[in-house]
Amino acid sequence: MAVHYDVIILGAGASGLFCAFTAAQRGRRVLVLERANKVGKKILMSGGGRCNFTNYSIEPNNFISSNPHFCKASLKRYSQWDFLSLVERYDIAFEERLYGQLFCLNSARDILNMLLTECENAGVDIRTNCQVADVKAVEGSEDNSTRFKLSAGKQSFTCQSLVVATGGLSIPTLGGSGDGYLLAEQFGLTLKPRQAGLVPFMFSDAMKGVCERLSGLALSVNVSCNEQQFHADMLFTHRGMSGPAMLQISNYWNPGDALTIDFLPGEDAVDWLLQEKQQSPKSLLRSVLGQRLSKSLTLELQALLWAERTQTVMAEISDRDLRRVGENLNAFEVKPSATEGYRTAEVTRGGVDTDGLSSKTLEAKTQPGLYFIGEVVDVTGWLGGFNFQWAWSSGYSAGLHA
Repeated sequence: MAVHYDVIILGAGASGLFCAFTAAQRGRRVLVLERANKVGKKILMSGGGRCNFTNYSIEPNNFISSNPHFCKASLKRYSQWDFLSLVERYDIAFEERLYGQLFCLNSARDILNMLLTECENAGVDIRTNCQVADVKAVEGSEDNSTRFKLSAGKQSFTCQSLVVATGGLSIPTLGGSGDGYLLAEQFGLTLKPRQAGLVPFMFSDAMKGVCERLSGLALSVNVSCNEQQFHADMLFTHRGMSGPAMLQISNYWNPGDALTIDFLPGEDAVDWLLQEKQQSPKSLLRSVLGQRLSKSLTLELQALLWAERTQTVMAEISDRDLRRVGENLNAFEVKPSATEGYRTAEVTRGGVDTDGLSSKTLEAKTQPGLYFIGEVVDVTGWLGGFNFQWAWSSGYSAGLHA
């Protein structure tokens, strides 16, 4: 005999838990099914265990989607200020970091415990180790109280509203899967191409060796790709390039694209080098550049940009050659061979096409009672708390209607 709930939510991550207590607070009987052995795994590991749970400055242009307007309704209905008031109600200590990013002062578990307490107080039933094997639409039930039937192991359930909060393909060790995409296709929804987002880059050309030798070095850069630019720290790794700047730009990078790195952001390197030629005519170029960049990076750039002038003093380097070096310092082009992929990606770009969903309720337009929220939807935020805010906002919107 199938057990009936008003609302069943697939996935006990950020959006799923938020949607669960929002619906339950309306008096709905809610069940959350989680395929992993624990709830909220991604919440606990995020932000180095401190959970970057939102941002003081949330704007629609902080999100990538085939429909850039889609996220507006949910973000307006439940804003960062609404989530902050919930955090403050629980006396969770938090701090602001660069660019308005808000982190727990103590532990990400504070956020997860808050969500679980809200669920418990509202009477939400949460079950882990529950892999849903089959979902079917139920036709012709009186008053539409039963629209879906699910089987999970030896158990079967029915519900009026089914919310898909399964996340994306990122970090499969924390429960990332393609289950939500399969369900979307099963019910006739279109998918946008998926790709790893907020992810480090790898190289297969000469830059691979450069990155290996510079592994561990971090510096502040501007990085741009496809008319988008970010100013943040970049980190060389033994695999390639990481750090906030690279994670941010990865959302706008496609295979085959080049990245342009400005190693001296805010400085016209050509003007500076020409001035240094006048002021330090007997210095070597690497000595001059060593004033602004680390010795190890300067030596790598020397091998790439002025290998034939390593022992030539500034006065004897032509203005033309200095211009070429300066232009490269402000616009150093690299072409990644790939990203590290879903194994280390923080999010999945693409997903369920927003054209098939209501921006107000997140309900599928062609399948009453079916909702998609969070990362599974084609809405991807920047690094800095934006994806969590989309989880809270989309979960709230669906929770009001499911």
